[in-house]
Parts: sequence; C-alpha cells; structure tokens
Amino acid sequence: MDILLLKLLIAHLLGDFFFQSDNWVKEKELRKIRSPKLYLHILVHGVLLFLLVWDLNFWPSILTLMLFHGLIDAIKLVFQQRSTKRVWFFADQLLHLISIVLVWYLSSKPLLDFSFLNKPSFLAASAAILFLTFPASIIIKVLIAKWTPNNVDPNINNKETSLQSAGKYIGIMERLLVFTFIMTNHFEAVGFLIAAKSIFRFGDLKDGNDLKLTEYILIGTFLSFGIAVFIALITSALS
Repeated sequence: MDILLLKLLIAHLLGDFFFQSDNWVKEKELRKIRSPKLYLHILVHGVLLFLLVWDLNFWPSILTLMLFHGLIDAIKLVFQQRSTKRVWFFADQLLHLISIVLVWYLSSKPLLDFSFLNKPSFLAASAAILFLTFPASIIIKVLIAKWTPNNVDPNINNKETSLQSAGKYIGIMERLLVFTFIMTNHFEAVGFLIAAKSIFRFGDLKDGNDLKLTEYILIGTFLSFGIAVFIALITSALS
C-alpha cells in the first residue's frame, strides 16, 4: 500500500479516536456547528496531517482534507438523532475514508491494478466467505431443526436471556475466523477458538441441566466448525 495513503489513514485514526475526548464529542453533539470543539478537532486533524506527511508542498491537499472533514462532521452533527447515532457513526467514517482515498488519488496519481479481481483464487475466496455467512446459517438451521428441544424455538428471540439473533451472528463470526485461520496456515488457532467457545458455553450448559439442549448446541457448533473447515480446505486447494 502507498506510504502516503497509510499516513493519511493514521492521521485520521489519531485525530478521530485518540486526540478527541468524550467531552469534546458530547459538546459537539450539544452545540453542533456552534461548538468550538468542532473547529479545534478540525485543526488537530490538520496538524496531524502536516506532522505525518511533513511536506509543505502537500498543503493544498491537507487543507482540502480539513475542509472535507469539517463538512462531514458538521452534516453528521446537524442531522444526527439519538435513534440514528449508530448509522451516522458508520456513515461518517465511510465518508471520511472516501475523502481520504479521493484526495490521495488526485494528489499522487497512483497506477491501480485491479487484475486480482479476475483471479480464480480471489473469486473462490469471495464465494467461500459469502457461503459461510447467511447460507451456512440457514443450512445448519435446517439440518438441526428436527433436534430442536421443545423449550427452544429458533424463530423466537428470548429477550430476557439472549440478544436478538446473537447465535446467528456468533456462528457467522466463528466460521469466518476458522476460514481465516486455515487460509493463513494457523490451524492451531482453530483449536484455541473451539476451547474459548467451550469455556463461555460451559456455564450455560452446566446450569441448564438439560441434556437435549446441550446436545443440540454441540451439534450446531460442530456443524458450524466442520462446514468452515471443509470450505476452507476446498478454497485452499483451488487457490
């Protein structure tokens, strides 16, 4: 990756997450574009960009990034509501990333090579990652449906004991981690992941005193890990 782009990204991370206190964030949300902390935040970004790039000839790009950053933050502060804070957080960061890449591209004119998009290894890995998310979740759900204990309804979320759809997303994350470990030849990390999940699950299974529920969870877990390992091995063989 280009060194200049890395420096711009580091400056953004430092400015948004390290050199901005919670008090600054609260004041900006309260006073919005009238908050002095907003403009101080923009200035901090400019200083960080200058220190990291350390090139006076780059000042037009630094000024452009400061203006972009201030505009994006101002838009978020004006339109953000309590119920949309999470959405605006990710939208804000995405827009910052786009502005950084755009300024970097226009200032350095790099030669971009996208030939990897047509390589079989990339396409195979992409297909595998997609399969290990929601398709694998549905397949596992169908396979173990006949063993679902009477006190467990996969279509109903028990808000008192479990986060909504938590099990599905835990399964997706664990399969993606297993896939990553195997594709990077770190098979020992798969064992660590199984051990870690077993530790967290042990208390629930021990206190539940329900043999059917325990067996149901184990079947689902081993199916999830087994599918991930199988897909990773196939993808590795095709790469």
